[in-house]
Amino acid sequence: MKTVLCFGDSNTFGYNPVDGTRYPESIRWSGILKQNLKEEYNVIEAGCNNRTCFIDNPDGIEQTGYKILSKYLTKSVDILIIALGINDIQKFYNPTLSEIKDGVEKIILLAKEINKNIKIILVSPSTLSNDVLKGYFAFQHDKQSIEKSFKMAEIYKAAAIKFNCEFIDLAKCVTVSKTDGLHYDEAEHKKIATIIENKIKAINLT
Repeated sequence: MKTVLCFGDSNTFGYNPVDGTRYPESIRWSGILKQNLKEEYNVIEAGCNNRTCFIDNPDGIEQTGYKILSKYLTKSVDILIIALGINDIQKFYNPTLSEIKDGVEKIILLAKEINKNIKIILVSPSTLSNDVLKGYFAFQHDKQSIEKSFKMAEIYKAAAIKFNCEFIDLAKCVTVSKTDGLHYDEAEHKKIATIIENKIKAINLT
């Protein structure tokens, strides 16, 4: 049986924008994948609230993507889904577009260093909406955060092409919740699961 690692942030973890709880497995996209692919793939859920991709997160190693990746990514993993980056553009970090590019490339190279045969699906996050400035997470974001979120798909796509990764642009597929402008409602998780499932099934692992 092949193994898929879903390595991401709160939207992989299944953060519910309405009440801050975790969506059950039947609702969060990585949980739906786990259920739908259980006959063919061992799907490992490795989402974490507030996890960054390449920024050193003051919350710790578990919340810092490139530092904790080796804990989850082993040589037994066949497909790695990287669904990170939206937390790196919080106003506290304020990375330049060049730093975002370098950071995304860094985690891809790290993954390939850990497992040279890994197939990577690079998932560019949805753009933030102006609702993020009015919701619970307003303290983390500003207008620059929103503006940068619109640039990320282009950066991720270029990285995917450069390093021969599969690419998914969530901004073209799903929309963040009006509640907090950052996380996904139940229906959007279902869409994400379908998109990623189709991408997984199209990958040749022979």
